[in-house]
Amino acid sequence: MIRPQRLEALDHSPEAVRRRSPVRRLWYAAYGSNMHRDRLTCYLAGGRPLGGLRTYPGCRNPSPPARTAPVMLPGLLYFATESQVWTGGRAFYDPGPGTPADGAAGYPGSTQLPAQAYLLTLSQFSDIAAQEMYREPGGDLDLTEALTRGRAQAGPGRYETLVCAGLLDGDPVLTFTAPWSRQDIAVNPPSAAYLRHIAAGIVASHGWRALQAAEYLAGCPGAEGHWTAAEIAALLGDPR
Repeated sequence: MIRPQRLEALDHSPEAVRRRSPVRRLWYAAYGSNMHRDRLTCYLAGGRPLGGLRTYPGCRNPSPPARTAPVMLPGLLYFATESQVWTGGRAFYDPGPGTPADGAAGYPGSTQLPAQAYLLTLSQFSDIAAQEMYREPGGDLDLTEALTRGRAQAGPGRYETLVCAGLLDGDPVLTFTAPWSRQDIAVNPPSAAYLRHIAAGIVASHGWRALQAAEYLAGCPGAEGHWTAAEIAALLGDPR
């Protein structure tokens, strides 16, 4: 198992916000299929992921990430809506009632989800977010509110709510998710191809055993009760 990097709490003081602006690079914390490096490469350089139904145009800057690091995000992973790329439910991140950047634990207890952080430029992060919404990449996101308050709703879409989970080596750690919470929407089981990408990404980035990753995913709302840990673990050995 690989030890995840510990995130620093986000300083909301005006002076700290000024020091972080303008943002030229940031960590994109991927918690879904983008944890799989080949899948992320389709967003960066263009292409169609194995098992996917969509070809992506890629980013304006197709360079690979400058660095990668495994991290744990406070909150909950769940599956809902219907993916046009994979069919089945999409992965969403619910950070819970607290703002992760404030040091809040998210959901009660020790609920956390594994993520893979990629050190990218602002334009790359913005272009990935645009492609998640099936838009052509182009403009840069305004991160001011997300860096100031920890969260910002850039639009009404399913992946247009920005969450800043903290800092890593002085650079902000951001991801995107839906504007709603887990309790606000019906869950939907994910497809086999989608689960395979996520499970493989967890194994590669965090060094978990296949069964450990499968047990984690089998307990996530949407997958729970529809996929067993054994079935998900078997997907990692399925060449299809």
